[in-house]
Amino acid sequence: MRTSCMVVCTLLVLLLAKEHAKVDAVTGSPAQLSSCVSAITSSTPPTNLCCSKIKEQKPCLCQYLKNPKLQKFINTPNARKVASTCGTPFPKC
Repeated sequence: MRTSCMVVCTLLVLLLAKEHAKVDAVTGSPAQLSSCVSAITSSTPPTNLCCSKIKEQKPCLCQYLKNPKLQKFINTPNARKVASTCGTPFPKC
């Protein structure tokens, strides 16, 4: 019983560490969303690369929305449509 508890605890710690590493790996870089420019500025559908970058950068979207230089680009109806098409809810910051 003790051994199985230790195994479960060890696995839990490893899973939590892995999730923490994923969050730390995402750096706020608006340039990562460059693959979405055509979809946001026109009516073309977002590419798979665009969608993957939006999902990857999701933790940073509120930070981008607070930046006056980026806000005009990101806080648009087309950007909301792209996020929705990619299955990433637009953040409420």
